[in-house]
Amino acid sequence: MNAAPAPSAPDREAVPERVGVLGGGRMGAGIAHAFLLAGAEAAVVERDRTSADAARARILRAVEASIERGTTTLSLETVAPRLHVGEDLDVFAHVGLAIEAVPEDLVTKHEALFAVETVLPAGASLASNTSSLSIDDLAVVLKRPEQFLGLHFFNPVPASLLVEVVTGTATDPRLVAQAQDWVRALRKTPVTVADAPGFASSRLGVTLGLEAIRMLEDGVASAADIDAAMVLGYKHPMGPLRLTDLVGLDVRLGVAEYLADRLGPRFEPPDLLRRLVAEGKLGRKTGQGFYTWDEAQ
Repeated sequence: MNAAPAPSAPDREAVPERVGVLGGGRMGAGIAHAFLLAGAEAAVVERDRTSADAARARILRAVEASIERGTTTLSLETVAPRLHVGEDLDVFAHVGLAIEAVPEDLVTKHEALFAVETVLPAGASLASNTSSLSIDDLAVVLKRPEQFLGLHFFNPVPASLLVEVVTGTATDPRLVAQAQDWVRALRKTPVTVADAPGFASSRLGVTLGLEAIRMLEDGVASAADIDAAMVLGYKHPMGPLRLTDLVGLDVRLGVAEYLADRLGPRFEPPDLLRRLVAEGKLGRKTGQGFYTWDEAQ
């Protein structure tokens, strides 16, 4: 049997030399990890020193995991000096692309995008990692909406092969083509969609997830059996309830409420989802959701 070919070297020319990421949580860390492995410098900004230290450790652990899996030929010694994590937004004055990865709340994202654009150099591009919020709604606080679009990465970023490139009404078509090249350089596949509530992936994914929660609420089957039906019967890599635990029940609730407001009652969140969120059972990040989690999972 022939050995699998070694991963090819990153296409440095296809990604910006310096990329900024606002937010170093699970998604922000994953985005920074992807650009680091593609050869870029990554500047991650967090709200305080404790969060910044945690983000740096999170990103470097992801890089080490990629090295151990053999998905990159780079060494930690090569990658680590290209990672900069801190609390000062002024670092974004030296990036070619900044990506906002803060919580999925319109006001929070407005504040973040306005602050980032204020320090970005004139020729730099700005993106949001929103999974459902309208790009046009987000762009209302920006002076250069033509340089803004959505780059919706999927959780977990290192394993996911998809990025939605979401175009706003004002987005420059040249930026869209450039963003598609960035995604390919990250060894992922771009799917380009027009600005619409939930885009393509979240709208379909939330629909499935909400129905799975209703089935659990109605006693149709256990969480494990509902998930197994989709994994084994439809070849989904993960069942909708386990995926909701990974995404966060609070995140899924927020997206469902937004879609229900924009698209109608078919996206109304089930009572079970509201109750679990009220009880603080948010999935993997709290250790309890539709499943019980521990650090080994």
